[in-house]
Amino acid sequence: MKRSPTKEKTDYEIVLQILENVDDYKYLIERYEKKLFIYIQRILYVNKEDTEDILQEVFIKAYRNLNSYDPKYNFSSWIYRITHNEAISFLRANKKRQLDISNDMENNIFDTIASDIDIEKEAIKDWDSKKVHEVLAKLDEKYREVLVLKYIEEKDYNEISDILQVPSGTVGSLINRAKDKFKKLVK
Repeated sequence: MKRSPTKEKTDYEIVLQILENVDDYKYLIERYEKKLFIYIQRILYVNKEDTEDILQEVFIKAYRNLNSYDPKYNFSSWIYRITHNEAISFLRANKKRQLDISNDMENNIFDTIASDIDIEKEAIKDWDSKKVHEVLAKLDEKYREVLVLKYIEEKDYNEISDILQVPSGTVGSLINRAKDKFKKLVK
């Protein structure tokens, strides 16, 4: 009987399927590849090749540690945590980051965060992508990452808590501080 993963299957069901047949790992890759690719680019601002390298490491580590995945936790949080760790490792290995962002990505990040902190739309329209890039680049990694997780990846506080391995209350504080810093940089 041929097993075929469907969109209705949970991540955990696919993990169990992979443990029986390693060839099925491709289904988890297909499910998370685009999301994690965008997440990496949004928090690190690296070029496509570096993003692909980091993503490859993420999927290798996830595969190697699949047996240790605990189903009482959200699989999405687990794989985002691996991605977070790989991003930090990349930053440590490459202290000088390349800033290679497409204008669409810059505008998407800026619009999402800016609308949440009630920056007037007219001010946003007057900004050019260079200014957006400057504001985003000035944010500390921890603030940029928490904003990306909350407003771009649309993770809830518990998921962000799992990914960053900080208490949920700390997540709220980080988000508020990040929004304040973003707002100050805009003004």
